[in-house]
Amino acid sequence: MKSRGFTLIEVMIAVAVIGILAAIAYPSYVEYTKKARRAEAAAVLMDAVQVVERGFSQTGAYSGAGIPGQSPVIGDAVYTINFAAGVAADGGYVVTANAVAGGMMAGDTCAAMSINAVGVQAPNNDLCWRR
Repeated sequence: MKSRGFTLIEVMIAVAVIGILAAIAYPSYVEYTKKARRAEAAAVLMDAVQVVERGFSQTGAYSGAGIPGQSPVIGDAVYTINFAAGVAADGGYVVTANAVAGGMMAGDTCAAMSINAVGVQAPNNDLCWRR
C-alpha cells in the first residue's frame, strides 16, 4: 500500500523548524530595517543642512529654507524633520529628526537626531551617523 501525504509528526517537525528559523531571522530583519531608517534620516538631515546653507548664501538668512518635513521624503513618515533658526548657542540653526510617536523607531537609541550650523551631530553615536 502506497502512502500519500505527510504524517502528523512530519508536519509538526517541519512547522517547528520553520518556527526556529523565523525566531532567528526576525530580530535580524528588524535591526536591519532600523539601521536603514537611521541612515535615511541622517542623509535627510545632511541634505537639509546643505539646503539651509545654500539659502543663507543666497539670502543672508537661515529662515525660509525649504527642507523636507519627514524621512523618508516619500511614503509614511518614520521621522519628522524640524528646523529652528536663530539659536545662537548652536551656531545659527538646528535641524532635528524626531521619531514618530508609536512608530518603529520610537524607542530606539537614535529616536532624536540633530545637526547644527557648526556640524555638531547629536547623539554622538556611531550607530546613528554610521561613521
